[in-house]
Amino acid sequence: MVRAEQIRKGALALLSMQRHSWEQGTAMQAFLEMGEMEVVTAMAREAVYRRMEDGRAATIGVTDGVTDPCSVGEALLAVCRSCEDPLLEEGLSALLSWTLEKAPRNEEGILYHLTTSRQFWVDSMYMLPPFLAAAGNYEEAFKQAEGYWNALYDERAALMCHMWDDEKKEYVRADHWGSGNGWAMAGFARLLHLIPESGYEWQREVIEKRVKKLLKGVLFHVREDGLFHDVVDDPSSFVETNLSQMTAYTIYRGLKEGWLSGPGCTEQADCLRKAAEGKMDSQGFVHGVCGAPGFDRPGFSPEGQAFFLLMEQAYMDYKKG
Repeated sequence: MVRAEQIRKGALALLSMQRHSWEQGTAMQAFLEMGEMEVVTAMAREAVYRRMEDGRAATIGVTDGVTDPCSVGEALLAVCRSCEDPLLEEGLSALLSWTLEKAPRNEEGILYHLTTSRQFWVDSMYMLPPFLAAAGNYEEAFKQAEGYWNALYDERAALMCHMWDDEKKEYVRADHWGSGNGWAMAGFARLLHLIPESGYEWQREVIEKRVKKLLKGVLFHVREDGLFHDVVDDPSSFVETNLSQMTAYTIYRGLKEGWLSGPGCTEQADCLRKAAEGKMDSQGFVHGVCGAPGFDRPGFSPEGQAFFLLMEQAYMDYKKG
């Protein structure tokens, strides 16, 4: 009963928050995985209504995002498959056209994160490849994920860097941002769920290797209290909640789907989950996540709320067996 009430309040807190495109998409994904299709459908209509002429969905305030609007894609696709709605189908078609044809990309075809610069951000690992895979573009999904991995993975630290300038061939921000590593792990977990086993064996093997490698690198830095620092390997950065949720989500999904195993994994995920649950207040707001709108201090955020719900649903799915 305690967890059910936390989930109810956490969902209410999420719905109360103002949301940019990636926040709308992450919220939609949370309700999709919870099976709350009525909520997903309503949010999909709003995402399509607030699309730009070029097809980018859910765009308010921040208008230079390339991959962030794609975060609504999997949930939008699920709604289109569950009901016939010309408005939503048109929005999905426009978003796919943006992603596959119009969006700015480098010579290898890897999409930039912004329209205003030739940069790759680790955030895109979650925003783009899962949508492509959900839409059946498996090769393209794998290609995009590999492009971001190759640009941003730091072999020495076994962590993802945050931002790469593909024109200057240098890091804009080399820090191993906690939420960024969480975006990457969760994106990989979704890819392993969406890309078929038959016909894509070697791609799945690569993805599984990547996510396990990154998971090991992240968990090396977990604190005794089950939380992480905002910059994972910088103890002087503030203590942050969302990476614990994102990591627990990844582990539970891996255990459920069989690409992770062992009692140690369960114990680690449980520790992270309990730490995050302890950060929720009586109104359902998760404290201490990398906070919107600047993401430079602890606070609250729609993505932090969404990943609380995603984590809890992944835990319940795992426990069901």
